Parts: sequence; C-alpha cells; structure tokens
Amino acid sequence: MLVTFHPDAGLPARIARVLLEVGGLVIVDNGSDEAVLGMLRHLAADPRIVLVLNFANLGIARALNLGIARAGERGYAWVLLLDQDSVIDAGMLNAMIEIRGAYPAADRLAVIGAGFRDINKDTGESRAARADDGWQEVESVITSGSLIALATHAVVGPFREEFFIDYVDSDYCLRARALGYRVIETRRALMSHAIGAATRHSIFGVDKWTSNHSPDRRYYIARNDTVMLREHGRYALGLWAAKSLGRCVRACKRVLLYEPMKAAKIGAILQGWWHGVCGRLGQRGR
Repeated sequence: MLVTFHPDAGLPARIARVLLEVGGLVIVDNGSDEAVLGMLRHLAADPRIVLVLNFANLGIARALNLGIARAGERGYAWVLLLDQDSVIDAGMLNAMIEIRGAYPAADRLAVIGAGFRDINKDTGESRAARADDGWQEVESVITSGSLIALATHAVVGPFREEFFIDYVDSDYCLRARALGYRVIETRRALMSHAIGAATRHSIFGVDKWTSNHSPDRRYYIARNDTVMLREHGRYALGLWAAKSLGRCVRACKRVLLYEPMKAAKIGAILQGWWHGVCGRLGQRGR
C-alpha cells in the first residue's frame, strides 16, 4: 500500500514499478488537490488498484491503518508499505520473501524492512546499503519498504494515530518487539528513498548533514521523540525530558547553522518538546 500527499508527476512511473512486484495496490490519499486526485482516479482505473480518498490530511498513521484494513478485506496476509517518493528495485518483494523463508523463526517476524539508498547522500551512509544478502536484527525500520504480517499486526495493534506523523514506525516496531516479535532489515539496499531533503555542509573539513524538514515536521519529530523516550526509555526521575531537550537543542543548533526559516523551525522544535513533556498529542494546532 502507498500513502499520497500532493505527490509529484513522477508518481505513475513509480507505481508502475510497484505493480510489477505486488498482487494489488491500495493507495490512500491524504487531501491532495484536484489535479492530483484526477491523476489518482486515472490510475485507479486499473483493477489492481484500490483508491481511498480522505479529502483531508489525517496523518500518516491514520492513512496506514485505513490502507492495511482494505488490504485485509481483500484477503492479503502481508502488506508492503511504501512512501510516495520511494523507488523500488526490480525483484524487491521476491528478495524479501526469500529472506522471510530463510529466517529461522518466521512465525515471530513482525516487520521485514528494506535496506535503502538515500538519494540525497552519496557518501556510503545509506541505511543497509551493503551489497551482501541476508538480514540483520534491528530495533526499528522506516515505514517505507516495510513488509508487515497482518496476523501479527492484529496482535501488535494499529499505527499510533495520535502521533500523526514521525515515529509511528519506531513505535510500532518497539511495541512488536515488546511482545516477543522480531524486526529485521535486509542488508542489501532494495530501494531508493530520501530522508527529508538532506544537504551536506563542511565545517573545518568535517561533513555535517541536515534534513531541512519543514517547521511542522520539526515539531512532530521533537514531540514524538520526547514521548518515545518517556514511554520506551529507561530514565529515572524524569531524565527522559532532559535527554529529549538535549536532542532538541542539537536540532536547533543545526537549524541555526544550516537551514532557512530558522525562527519558525526553532520555535516548532521547542513547542514540540514542551507538548511531548505535557503529553499533548494529535495534529499540530488542533
């Protein structure tokens, strides 16, 4: 399944690659404009595609839950989750299925994540970008490229809609692991993907990367990371809040040094941290 939110004109080509790999595709749109809706309706003329239109941005977690429900209704046992800008490699799904078959405790697998190449980075830093086959046990994987078992999903529960966006994947993986399930990732990169709009900056010969996320994304990252530290971390006496604040200060420093919209982003980070401390979740501004 794939979640869309104002995708670019290259979406049909990316979907064509996906349809070569899967038995069917659920597209959930989160309030795109009429031009995009026309493109999506045209794509949905293909009987392999089911289109769900939300007509508002309900957040990535809600969209994922809706799409997974539709996949379950159509009888699928596994669902591959994809972002609208991810470009999958030929044979991606077969490679992941082979790994599932070779895994010694396949019935305990909650998520198989696809290693990826970050299209904004060319320094070998892409996650799981090595050429060797096989898998590695990990704490969590990103949403895009995740192959999830619906039987396990029924036990772990839905993606956390109050997070809206950011850390919904990490939260799901940690909940699954707490129930004794496994999360693995392919060692070989099976798709191209971007984390934000990363740019590299050299300071005294040392490379520094920054994501250039929007103020809203900066807010959700700061807030949801704070909640994750509180709920999943092992910090006594409220030290999770101090840990999160330290991360937020580092994020503010990076924004101040390298990114535009400095005041808006720093304000969003600090607001997100405070709302995380207070437990104020849901969509920002509502």
